Amino acid sequence: MPLIVYGIKNCDTMKKAFAWLDAAGIAYAFHDYKKSGVTLAQLQRWAKQLDAAQPTKPATNTPADTPAQGWQALANRRGPTWRKVAEAATPAELGQARTLALLCDNTSAIRRPILERDGKDLLLGFDAPAWAKTLGK
Repeated sequence: MPLIVYGIKNCDTMKKAFAWLDAAGIAYAFHDYKKSGVTLAQLQRWAKQLDAAQPTKPATNTPADTPAQGWQALANRRGPTWRKVAEAATPAELGQARTLALLCDNTSAIRRPILERDGKDLLLGFDAPAWAKTLGK
């Protein structure tokens, strides 16, 4: 499976990601989930991958010390789409099933870009140093 970049073509962060990949000479396929959609099963798989990639922390009673679940991290809560469809609720308040269903139906509310390589490596958001480390550039 090739390197796939998921997102929305006209997003400024996506443009930065495309420019970085092009400058690094990395071939990729682009999946515009605004046009082509994303399945609930795919969102669930990504959430599971994000959970598995998080370092484990000692349990505390402080919510700030608790990392977001993978399904929570998939939501782009800063964008207008999230504010419109989620009625200002956080993913934690909505719960996993409702959050993923909202994201499936409103793909503009999915954080972007999502970079997936060989169905294993998954990077959420554009972070040039993390991308360089993962992609060996």
